[in-house]
Amino acid sequence: NLLQSDRYDVPPYFKTEPVRSQLHLERNRLVLTCMAEGSWPLEFKWIHNTTELTRFSLEYRYLIPSLDRSHAGFYRCIVRNRVGALLQRRTEVQVAFMGSFEEGERSQSVSQGEGAVVPAPRIRSFPQPQVTWFRDGRKIPPSSRIAITLDNTLVILSTVAPDAGRYYVQAVNDKNGENKTSQPITLSVENVGGPADPIAPTIIVPPRNTSVVTGTSEVTMECVANARPLIKLSITWRKNGVLVTSGLSDFNRRLTILSPVVADAGFYECEAILRSSSVPSVSAGAYLHVLEPPQFIKEPEKHITAEMEKVVDIPCQARGVPQPDIVWYKDAVPIGPVKYPRYRVLVGGSLQVNGLLPDDTGMFQCFARNAAGEVQTNTYLAVTSIAPNITAGPSDSTVIDGMSVILHCETSGAPRPAITWQKGERVLASGSVQLPRFTLLESGSLLISPSHISDAGTYTCMASNSRGIDEASADLVVWARTRITTPPQDQSVIKGTKAVMTCGVTHDPSVTVRHVWEKEGSVVSVQSIPRMRLDPDGTLHISQTWSGDIGTYTCRVTSVGGNDSRSAHLRVRQLPHAPENPSALLSTSEKRAIDLAWAKPFDGNSPLIRYILEVSENNAPWAILLANIEPESTAVTVNGLIPARSYQFRLCAVNDVGKGQFSKETDRVSLPEEPPSAPPQNVIASGRTNQSIMIQWQPPPESHQNGILRGYTVRYRLTGLPVDYQIKNISSPDVTNLLLEDLIIWTNYEIEVAAYNGAGLGTFSHKVTEWTLQGVPTIAPGNVQAEAVNSTAIRFTWMAPNPQFINGINQGYKLLAWERGRDDDVSMVTVRPNFQDGVHVGYLTGLKKFTEYYTSVLCFTTPGDGPRSPPRALRTQEDTPGAVGHLSFTQILDTSLKVSWSEPGEKNGVLTGYRISWEEYNRTNTRVTHYLPNVTLEYRVTGLTALTTYTIEVAGMTSKGQGQLSSSTISSGVPPELPGPPTNMAISNIGPRSVTLQFKPGYDGKTSISRWQVEAQVGVVGETEDWVMVHQVSNEPEARSLEVPGLNPYTYYRFRMRQVNIVGVSPPSQPSRKIQTLPAPPDIAPANVTLRTASETSLWLRWMPLPEWEYNGNAEQVGYRVQYSRAGSQGRALIHIIGDRLEREFTIEDLEEWTEYEVRVQAVNGIGTGPWSQPVRGRTRESVPSCGPTNVSAFATTSSSILVRWFEVPEPDRNGLILGYKVVYKEKDSDSAVHFWTVEGNATHSVQLTGLGKYVLFEIQVLAFTRIGDGRPSSPPILERTLDDVPGPPVGILFPEVRTTSVRLIWQSPSQPNGIILAYQITYHLNSTNSNAATVDVLNPSARQYTVTSLKPESVYVFRITAQTRKGWGEAAEALVVTTEKRARPQPTSRPMVPQKDVQARQVLLSWEPGSDGLSPVRYYTVQLRELPESNWTVHSASVNHEASSYIVSRLKPFTSYQFRVKATNDIGDSEYSEESEELNPTLKMHENVVNVAIQSATATQLDVTWDPPPVDAQNGDIQGYKVYFWEFQRKNETERLRTLFMPEGGVKLKNLTGYTTYMISVAPFNAAGDGPRSAPTRGRTQQAAPSAPSFIHFSELTTTSVNVSWGEPTFPNGIIEGFRLVYEPCTPVDGVSKTVTVDVKGSGPLWLKLKDLAEGITYNFRIRAKTFIYGPEVEANITTGPGDGAPGPPGEPFITRYGSALTIHWTSGDPGRAPITRYVIEARPSDEGLWDILIKDIPKEVTSHTFNMDILKQGVSYDFRVIGVNDYGYGTPSPNSPSISAQKVAPFYEEWWFLVVVALVGLIFILLLVFILIIRGQSKKYAKKSESGECTPTAHLDEGRFPALELNNRRLSVKNSFCRKNGVYTRSPPRPSPGSLHYSDEDVSTKYNDLIPAESSSLTEKPSEISDSQGSDSEYEVDPNRQKTHSFVNHYISDPTYYNSWRRQQKGISRAQAYSYTESESGDPEHCAPPPLNAQSAQSRHSRLSFLFSFAFIFYVSSLVSLDTCGTRL
Repeated sequence: NLLQSDRYDVPPYFKTEPVRSQLHLERNRLVLTCMAEGSWPLEFKWIHNTTELTRFSLEYRYLIPSLDRSHAGFYRCIVRNRVGALLQRRTEVQVAFMGSFEEGERSQSVSQGEGAVVPAPRIRSFPQPQVTWFRDGRKIPPSSRIAITLDNTLVILSTVAPDAGRYYVQAVNDKNGENKTSQPITLSVENVGGPADPIAPTIIVPPRNTSVVTGTSEVTMECVANARPLIKLSITWRKNGVLVTSGLSDFNRRLTILSPVVADAGFYECEAILRSSSVPSVSAGAYLHVLEPPQFIKEPEKHITAEMEKVVDIPCQARGVPQPDIVWYKDAVPIGPVKYPRYRVLVGGSLQVNGLLPDDTGMFQCFARNAAGEVQTNTYLAVTSIAPNITAGPSDSTVIDGMSVILHCETSGAPRPAITWQKGERVLASGSVQLPRFTLLESGSLLISPSHISDAGTYTCMASNSRGIDEASADLVVWARTRITTPPQDQSVIKGTKAVMTCGVTHDPSVTVRHVWEKEGSVVSVQSIPRMRLDPDGTLHISQTWSGDIGTYTCRVTSVGGNDSRSAHLRVRQLPHAPENPSALLSTSEKRAIDLAWAKPFDGNSPLIRYILEVSENNAPWAILLANIEPESTAVTVNGLIPARSYQFRLCAVNDVGKGQFSKETDRVSLPEEPPSAPPQNVIASGRTNQSIMIQWQPPPESHQNGILRGYTVRYRLTGLPVDYQIKNISSPDVTNLLLEDLIIWTNYEIEVAAYNGAGLGTFSHKVTEWTLQGVPTIAPGNVQAEAVNSTAIRFTWMAPNPQFINGINQGYKLLAWERGRDDDVSMVTVRPNFQDGVHVGYLTGLKKFTEYYTSVLCFTTPGDGPRSPPRALRTQEDTPGAVGHLSFTQILDTSLKVSWSEPGEKNGVLTGYRISWEEYNRTNTRVTHYLPNVTLEYRVTGLTALTTYTIEVAGMTSKGQGQLSSSTISSGVPPELPGPPTNMAISNIGPRSVTLQFKPGYDGKTSISRWQVEAQVGVVGETEDWVMVHQVSNEPEARSLEVPGLNPYTYYRFRMRQVNIVGVSPPSQPSRKIQTLPAPPDIAPANVTLRTASETSLWLRWMPLPEWEYNGNAEQVGYRVQYSRAGSQGRALIHIIGDRLEREFTIEDLEEWTEYEVRVQAVNGIGTGPWSQPVRGRTRESVPSCGPTNVSAFATTSSSILVRWFEVPEPDRNGLILGYKVVYKEKDSDSAVHFWTVEGNATHSVQLTGLGKYVLFEIQVLAFTRIGDGRPSSPPILERTLDDVPGPPVGILFPEVRTTSVRLIWQSPSQPNGIILAYQITYHLNSTNSNAATVDVLNPSARQYTVTSLKPESVYVFRITAQTRKGWGEAAEALVVTTEKRARPQPTSRPMVPQKDVQARQVLLSWEPGSDGLSPVRYYTVQLRELPESNWTVHSASVNHEASSYIVSRLKPFTSYQFRVKATNDIGDSEYSEESEELNPTLKMHENVVNVAIQSATATQLDVTWDPPPVDAQNGDIQGYKVYFWEFQRKNETERLRTLFMPEGGVKLKNLTGYTTYMISVAPFNAAGDGPRSAPTRGRTQQAAPSAPSFIHFSELTTTSVNVSWGEPTFPNGIIEGFRLVYEPCTPVDGVSKTVTVDVKGSGPLWLKLKDLAEGITYNFRIRAKTFIYGPEVEANITTGPGDGAPGPPGEPFITRYGSALTIHWTSGDPGRAPITRYVIEARPSDEGLWDILIKDIPKEVTSHTFNMDILKQGVSYDFRVIGVNDYGYGTPSPNSPSISAQKVAPFYEEWWFLVVVALVGLIFILLLVFILIIRGQSKKYAKKSESGECTPTAHLDEGRFPALELNNRRLSVKNSFCRKNGVYTRSPPRPSPGSLHYSDEDVSTKYNDLIPAESSSLTEKPSEISDSQGSDSEYEVDPNRQKTHSFVNHYISDPTYYNSWRRQQKGISRAQAYSYTESESGDPEHCAPPPLNAQSAQSRHSRLSFLFSFAFIFYVSSLVSLDTCGTRL
């Protein structure tokens, strides 16, 4: 199929035809599209009317960037391919515009009665405007006398005198909306006052011949006639003589035909008749033509095939009105008889072709045209019979990679062969296939552009048609282009260092390249310069650089594969010298200023960047004062200095190498003292009492004290009163407070403070106002009256106290009442002050009834209450009494009973008596009532009927009536009893807070029930839960149901009841069922409501959620409602619902900025809402103002300045504190940048804009800004034009005609006219130095050309043209011209270059190199651009200065690809356009964000960053890429970098980073709209790498043999520093040996090392490098050991004296060297050839001896000492060594070892002797009283007084003890005296002695409670069963069983022997144990003494051993 389609190329055809007409507005962008298809390549050409707009190209669109009226007309395109060409049907482009009225004022007259025809003023407009006529400001509507014609002519019929006046029209273009108003037309009416005779009819406006096309909506014919009287005039219409009655309007003046068709055509006539008159009628007529567009009735087929030499007819017939003309085209060229004699158009329109030839093959088009339009049809005629033949085939070719190549293939054949290009089996280009870079040309050739390496191979051209196929092939070889891929870079090196300039090349392997280096255009001979070396790869090395090496170096690479060159500049720099001759003098022109001057120093071959000025103030350390003094300056005035201080200055120069040396210091200059220039700071006044104010302040800033402060002056006075200041002087500058006393109570004072010094008093501080504190009122309210208004309320009236005696702010009044004798129990109510009424009224309620009270009123302020008014006594009114108490019945008989009661608890008045009544139960007719005196409290009721139930009631009486009844029922003769419980209890009417209980009363106890009680279990229901009283009802004995109120909503309850009669309370009823009350709205509001600022538009609300028991409903339905509104606003509040009951915070969004809001919260559940919380207020943060300032005005003051004024921003729109304003201005209708002028502060509301363009109309707006940012600018913009000025130079000077003796020049008006041009002046003369004569001519302002004759041939002339405005002549433009005819067009410029750094969002910077000017100076350049992929070039600027080689192209579209080209123009014409620039794509910002930024550390220099794109709904378009910003943490300003990705990828690898460094990374997306905001910075850290070199090496304490080396941390650690390696070695061998020493310092500190093994006077090389996981580079330095030149000589040989542990070294002074000795140093070393080290550092220079303690030396080691003097040149030569001396201390004899040994031996002998004697004496009585031990075990105790010492000794010897101390008494047996290293076991003892004490074996183990202290954690009774007996001393110690038992059986809690003890026998009876015998006690006592002595001896022995051991150690 592919081959088949390629064999028959598809002719071009139109997919759609354009519209017949299209209307567009001026300055709009228009794109015309030629929608055609067919075989490739298709080419297009555009025609406007008959003018060709473009040549054939691949661009199918035609762009008009900005339409104007000249673009109107007919457009059509021609499309062609190899088959043929077609002409498109035309489309009419109409441009809507509106000019101005072309006429000024005019006038016309008319005779009275005649018709006035007033034509509308002429105006150029399309479409015709809609015109409205006005007279004297009023619109003129059509009427019977007034007609407005179709051409907008105003016709006034039968004119009268009032028709005279001024008429004008208003024209409106309904397409572009413009409207214009004409100049007035004055109409006068003549012959006024004459006779009103009839006037015969006349047709003033006759019908006109009209043509209309079918399909039009309507057509109107018009006929306007005049006559008098006008009322009798009638108009009739006829068509072809037939009367027309329909379609008439406007008093029959108009005939309208709707949707006209051909049948409506004809002759239309109107007739004007004056009725009732013999005057003849008049008529007029016109033809109506109805046109019909052409339509084909016969068309050719789309494809016609015919054989050669035959005849073919191509049919084409059309119809229409009028009959269409037929026009034929072949391949878009009209067919005429001259060019095509074999072609003949037949009658009817068909085309006949005779004698067909192959060239007749092509596209034939038939156009049918008439006045209504045109249509077209086409066909393709193929002439067959000739096979294809390749007449010129491709040839073998070679091309360089990236270049273009054409493989030719020309063919013949009929029909025209189709061409297909192939490479192997791959089709590259054909009529239906076209791959990128492969283009099939019209000739059949193949264009490959650009070529790639992969394009090498064999290419085949195949030509085919219906007769056959022909082929031809050729080989293509592609060489890789020779390119410089590593070009040299601009370098700046320091003098003496090495410069390396690379020139890396890539090239084809088969090509040989050659490198040549040039400097400033001259070839560098590397072989002849030893300092230079050229590597084979082209790298140039220059060593030992100096200033002669400065220049531009160019690397040129030549080869057959292409040439290339790159350049770079080399700079050699050094530090600048110090400024010379600095001087400082007090300034004579300014106060507090010093003038500095200096001479400019040598700049170090690098331009000075700045000077740094340092200052020393009052001998303080040097500090930088000015860090950026301009490099051109040689003087500066330092102002802002502080008086009474001295200053000294020095300078240094800075270039790009660094900072040079400082100059010499200037002489010190002192400023005179001045009074303090600033007031004291932070002046604060606070009222302390009602008659004193404390003032506190801080001194003025030190920089404003201007001298030594002497004190302060405080002045104060009453605020606002014309009184003098009172002065207080403080003579001490240290006192910064003052208490002003004896002031007036509650009075406002204004206070100021000033400081003074020796020069006078300084400025006073701002006034501080403060009130003395409020006092209490000193008088009581007046005219106080009180009266009781009822039994519980009192009404007060009073007059307010005099304000001057209130002494503060009246906070209100207190109404007081208290009972007599109860002064402390006061009832009070507070009343707010009423400032409107003179008499104040208040009420005190809730008082006791009929009670006597004292009343009073007082006024109070914040500090307290004023005095009370005099108390007045009154009594509250009487009321009815309460119920009587204790109603009871006694003496109950059959016919009588006794009723008793007590007085009512609340009498509420004077009891007048009691009322008692009784009746039979439920029989009111039996009631008997008696009134009793007030003293009666019992009454016997008689006359009762036996066994009858009665109701008895008793009530008290006062004058107010009967009180509350107390009633009860009782049966006569039956005593009452305790009632029974109610039964049958049921629950109904369950509500949120109440239920209804139905019940059956229980047994009433033979009397009425006086009270019902309801008890309930609340919340938790159960048998064990408590019952609480929830309700009770009294005096309703008949009740059968009760409503229980006061319940909690949504709570579980169970109820029970009790009933009460006069006897008591019944038992409870059975519990009810468990019920739950219904839910209800919450009762309380959320608590602790707080409101905080969250952002500019949000507030953060917090509250305490409702407790669960306050939900009052289902917890799942509980939530909150937040209501918020602007504070003080009366508008509707907004509500937000929160559904989470546990939520405790909410952020209120979408608020106004910087606005205070009032917020309330309420709880809500499923039933309703609870109460609102108390409102809280909060203010949103500041934001930017939401509108601009108001009333902006502008006034031009000069030709370059405008004064702008404005008012403040309205309060609601400020959104914060206004910090200032910005005036935004730009030229109107210009794409120039917007400018801003900032005005700081809110006090200034005007500004003068300067530096503006002259006579330019500016758009001006003003915006306000807060600390957040800029607000909206004011709207609409204000327009103001700057004043005029002299003009700029004329532009566009050209010499289109140049002859040998004459020239003609043309020009354009100045680009900056700066006003209205009034004239031009031309001056010209020969361009020679001796030419003084100049010709001057002045031309009118419309002149744009000028011809000069009589010039000299072959001469150069200078022409100057200048323009004039009313301000004068402006700048001249100058041009040269040569009077010769040998001129040519200029050559094109080089390809425009655009560095990427100069590409911005809407502009780029083009640069180019000019070509040859063709012997005619270039006048200007033209810059064109085109948007890609479109192919149309548009002119951006045609007036670029002829001297320019760069140009800023502005007004570009962001994110649009562009290409640019440039052409030059001279007087002959234009050059060819330059080669197109590279494709460029400006960018623009947008406003979106990315999410989920993640960072992965890849290597030490790379971080992998990934992110997710913004949400799709927030991208606002397709993301085109990302910008990745990254910087080192906390070093953003210094290290921030940007990586831009032009693909919407989700990750990037950031490389070349610093190792082990934390980076902050932020990502911003961008789309076609611009950049989005950056994401929040994310932190990541690179992996460890080798550290950089240590930052420095420093040497100190350098002596002849030692040095202290310190170094700095690496600038870039790149990881965790594990240590440092220090390597040092002598630069020359020492004694023939060169020893290298390596020292590894672990860890990161300390960063110093003391080296002591150096040799004197030797230079050492030190190298230090740091280590992370590997070592980094080294830092290197050399140091030479002392003594240095100028250092001191050796002191005299030292000698040493010794006293005790102190040594004193003496020496004599030696040669001090070149400077005085500043101190001495003592060095020491062990005498056995150790290394010298500094022992004592800072010994004063005045002394020659020094004493120190030997403790600083190592004991027992002999030392040598020497002394070194130190001066400013360093350490000097050491003195000779001192004699050796031992550091051993001399101990006293009692510390000698032999003395201690003797003492120890003597003590041991004494101890052993004493112990032996005691043991022998005790052994004889070992069993003396053993039989007396009996059955009761005696409890024996050692003397209490002996054990503390024993315990002390044992504790000191660290023997493990477990004493349990309670109340200071030992509760355990005493510890065994034993050596600290021994362990005792109870098992050892019991095993060894079980035969001695068999009866005691069962009692040897004490109870655990007696054994253990603190859970046994410290018990010494823990038994180890495997432990062997360890020491015979233990066995010896326990050899006495009695002693053993006394120790084991000591009872707990007893500290001394008991008289007797009890122990229970098996039967439980106590047995008495007698006290132990005396001799047993004495034996025990002896053993105790023995134990004590033994312990003492043992302690002494051990002490001796310790002393001996210590002595031995010393020994």
